[in-house]
Amino acid sequence: MKAIGTIRALPIDDSNALIERDIAMPVVDATDLLVRVEAIAVNPADYRVRQRKANDGVFAVLGWDIAGEVVETGVSVTGFAPGDKVFYAGDLNRAGGNSEFHAVDARIVGHRLRLSASAAAALPLTSLTAWEALFERLGLAPGASADGRTLLIVGGAGGVGSIAIQLARLVPDLTVIATASRPESRAWCEQLGAHAVVDHFGDMKADIAALGFADPDLVLLLNDPDRHYPALAELLAPQGTICSVVPFNQPPDLNLIMRKSAGFVWEFMFTRPMFHTKDMAKQGEILNRIVALIDDGQIVSTQKEILGPIDAATLRTAHAQLEQGHTIGKLVLAGF
Repeated sequence: MKAIGTIRALPIDDSNALIERDIAMPVVDATDLLVRVEAIAVNPADYRVRQRKANDGVFAVLGWDIAGEVVETGVSVTGFAPGDKVFYAGDLNRAGGNSEFHAVDARIVGHRLRLSASAAAALPLTSLTAWEALFERLGLAPGASADGRTLLIVGGAGGVGSIAIQLARLVPDLTVIATASRPESRAWCEQLGAHAVVDHFGDMKADIAALGFADPDLVLLLNDPDRHYPALAELLAPQGTICSVVPFNQPPDLNLIMRKSAGFVWEFMFTRPMFHTKDMAKQGEILNRIVALIDDGQIVSTQKEILGPIDAATLRTAHAQLEQGHTIGKLVLAGF
C-alpha cells in the first residue's frame, strides 16, 4: 500500500523531508480496526515528530487525524462492522495514518455517521484535546453552570483553539476570551463564539481589564508557553488553573503562581492510548459526542482548507504552513 513518511529529520523545504513508499499492509490485532483512509488532517504533532526523527534508516509514517471506512475488524471488536464510517486520532506508539490503510484500536475510534471524510478528519486530535482539557483537566462540564468564571484560550484561532471556543460556549455562565494577533484570526475566533478577543503579543491583563472582564480563573495555553507563561501567571485569578497542551523548552517557574494557590495541569491527548489506561474507551465516546453536537448544530467542523490529495508534496506544503505558526483552523488532505 502507498504511505507517506520520513526516514530522517530534514527541513521541510527538502524534498526528502516527506517521501512516498509502498509498504506492507498493517497487521490487525484482536482489538483493532483496519481502516481505508479517505482523508487526513495535519497537526503540530506531525512536524514535531518529523523534526525529532532519528537517522536510523527506519521509514516512519506520521499522521494523527484520520477519517475513513472500516474494512476489517479484529476478533475481539464489538460495535463496528465493515463499511462503517469512522474517524480518530490514533496512538503515537503506533504508525500514523498517512497511508492508504491504517490499523487502530477500536476503543479510540468514533462513528462519523453522515459527516464527510474531510470535515471529520479535521476534528479528532483537536476535539479530544479540547474536550479533555476543558472538561477533565479544568473541571468544566457542558450544560453545567461555570458560576460566572472566565476562561482565557491562548491561541484561539489554531486547531485546538477553534474547537475549544465552541465547546466552552456549551458551558452556561462562562465568559470565553480568546487570543489572536491578526485581524483574520481575530475574526475567526469571534465567528466561533468568543465573547472577546485580545492580542497575546500585547498586554493581555490590561486589555482584558479594559474590556470590563475580570482576570481569568482558567487558562488554556495552546502555543509558545515559554513566552506567554510569565504574563499568564500574573493575570491569572487567585486559586485559578492553567492547563497547557504544549511543552516548555525551558522549565517554567511554578513559584510565580504559588502565592495565588493556583494550579498548573497538563493535557496530552495521547496519554490514554499510549498507556492503555483503564478508561481508554473514553476517547471513542468523546468522538461520538462531538458528532452528536455537530448533528445538533451546536458546533461545526474546524476544517478551513482542503489542500489537495494525500501525497508527499501536499503534505510537505501542509507541514510548511503549520511551521509558520499562522494557520487558522485545520488543514485537510483528501483522497489518494
